[in-house]
Amino acid sequence: MFTNPYTPGAGFMPAYLAGREKLVECAEGYLHSLMNRYPQQSVIYYGLRGVGKTVLLNRIEEAADNLNIMYVHIEANESQNIRGEKIQRRFTERLVASINKFAHEIGVKEQAKDFAQKCISLLKSFRLTYNIEEGSFGLGISQDVPPSSGDYASDITDIMVQLGKSALQSGDTICIFVDEVQYLSEEELGGLISAIHRCNQLRLPLMAFCAGLPKILKTVGEAYSYSERLFKFEHIDALSPESAKDAVCEPAKDFNVSYAIEAVERIIEITCGYPYFIQQLCSVIWSRVEEGGTISLNDVMDSETAFFSLLDDGFFAVRYERCTPLEKSFMAAMVQCGELPCTVSNVAKIMGRTPQSISPLRAQLISKGMIYATGHGEIDFTVPQFDHFIIRRNPALLI
Repeated sequence: MFTNPYTPGAGFMPAYLAGREKLVECAEGYLHSLMNRYPQQSVIYYGLRGVGKTVLLNRIEEAADNLNIMYVHIEANESQNIRGEKIQRRFTERLVASINKFAHEIGVKEQAKDFAQKCISLLKSFRLTYNIEEGSFGLGISQDVPPSSGDYASDITDIMVQLGKSALQSGDTICIFVDEVQYLSEEELGGLISAIHRCNQLRLPLMAFCAGLPKILKTVGEAYSYSERLFKFEHIDALSPESAKDAVCEPAKDFNVSYAIEAVERIIEITCGYPYFIQQLCSVIWSRVEEGGTISLNDVMDSETAFFSLLDDGFFAVRYERCTPLEKSFMAAMVQCGELPCTVSNVAKIMGRTPQSISPLRAQLISKGMIYATGHGEIDFTVPQFDHFIIRRNPALLI
């Protein structure tokens, strides 16, 4: 079977998107309401890695595109060090470039020309103040536009409000999609929240759909006290058994291939219903089965070693090898706690240290997106089954 209908990858759209129908339906409702000039709360989808947050964003973008809504997809990046200096405001650069593009597209409509021109002028002032790259668009700056205030949240709010006013005049609607939102700097996240809040207050046709790790709940809550009213927070988790079954079986139907009940049950048991794991395991099974018909339990079991090798050498290892030896020791101690989530005090005890002394390690691992706080003094991995991987890497932990 040469054509493989399973698509493991970062944000790859599966042949059949199982278990997210209600979320997509709700998002489409928000888009329609916004187009009809009824302000909507922006949305943050949060969950562990591999649950399909990016896929969900991509599916909603498709709906926005079908409605001729202007949109941009921005993937925030973890801060990197180049020549000893952290790259700052990467998200801002992409956001400003997108606003610039939207303003030029809107500006060709006579009824919105003046509003779009002011937005473009504000962008020029903002770029000069914050040293943002110019991009490839001509600016046509008005000389009477005052300089930016120097307060990031205020300045980005002014720009997005002006963009929203332009869209209101032109009859357009704008959506901003932000993936890996937990990597936004405190300044950028605060600016985005402030801008969306003001646009909502003015009933402007602009909203955001964001996706990120669970720690974004705390980060957003700390940024602004009213964030719980500004955003809808949607928890994205593993698929239910019925939805997981659909994710396994539906893509195979186009090839007249089915799965034995025992095979499906074993796949769900191994993957725990996590969409990425389902796609990866079924892809391996499919590539190893020579003929169609019915995929058996033996076919699944014969593929398990190859499946775990792929995860261990790629999905898990890429994240694990970014960690320092001390950070790896911290994660090994988490596994040795015996149950997850675990307490920081237990981790410290296993490491033979005080909770205060391991606080920097905890903060570093949270910053890297390896762990997150599940409650007061409790932590867990952001990657499903990461504890199993660490045990496979360090069998002595079981002794």
